[in-house]
Amino acid sequence: MNSSRDAFEDAFMKNFIAVGLGVIITYINGIFVFAFFKNPVFYTNPRYILYTHLVINDIIMLFLSVTLHVVSYAAPLMNFTLCSVLLFFTSTTAENSPLNLAGMALERYIAICKPLHHPQLCSVNRIYILIGLIWFLTFVPALTDIIIVLVNEPISIFSTLVMCYTKSIFGSNQHLVKLIFVEALYLSSVWMTLIFTYFKVLQAAKAATTDQVSARKARNTILLHGLQLLLCMLTYITQFITFFFIALFPKHRTIIMYLSYLVSNVFPRLLSPLIYGVRDQTMYRHVKMYLTCNLFSPKVQPKANGIYC
Repeated sequence: MNSSRDAFEDAFMKNFIAVGLGVIITYINGIFVFAFFKNPVFYTNPRYILYTHLVINDIIMLFLSVTLHVVSYAAPLMNFTLCSVLLFFTSTTAENSPLNLAGMALERYIAICKPLHHPQLCSVNRIYILIGLIWFLTFVPALTDIIIVLVNEPISIFSTLVMCYTKSIFGSNQHLVKLIFVEALYLSSVWMTLIFTYFKVLQAAKAATTDQVSARKARNTILLHGLQLLLCMLTYITQFITFFFIALFPKHRTIIMYLSYLVSNVFPRLLSPLIYGVRDQTMYRHVKMYLTCNLFSPKVQPKANGIYC
């Protein structure tokens, strides 16, 4: 983002909003992570392991994203090497979320449609292998960006100062070809996984449920899952959408880029606890207890269910 076009008041408000949202969302997500590690019932369940990985990944991604946003105003020029490292991890964590959601969809599909095979196919060890695979699939494309720079630019470029955003240092034609190929591949793969698994889950829910209220709740949950995945997948296409609107409204470039940043990087990070945490009664009960303890209980008292206030 080119902060030089913003007046001080505009720059301050943009950063205040970004940092404020980042702190609030990180605090909410942190409560869910705390609940996960404090209760063995969660970290032996593959569904909660994938969910917590999603939340931790979102916390890291949001921290890096907000940091880069603030730095772009406080120090517009950054060392190329430091910028490359920050963008590397930001890109990796940003693209982890859609792949993690695809993994969660597959886990739910197996649990509901193939329950007899679920303990073998979705064991704790295999879930951690899946998480490792997700990181590998996002690590390689991000590393490729740096390799392309090493091949095409002199090594001295890593000691120069640049404006730290993706197009500034990864803006060659080779980067664009790689971006289109990888994004299209991941986009189509995640969407096919989403459509297949949720369609099957919806069919199973209808077949196994005679109560219309329960069936409606199942459909609503699936729609919310799809909405979260849709918003997270804005990571894949946000650059193209941003460039399109900037071409149409060049005078509003900074506003378009800022709104694009909030929609694609900040707001989707809030949906994980709302959809998978608050709607899950087991997780919600523990999170509510911790929040109640923190806010209203000045003394430490043991509880019968193993939660301490």
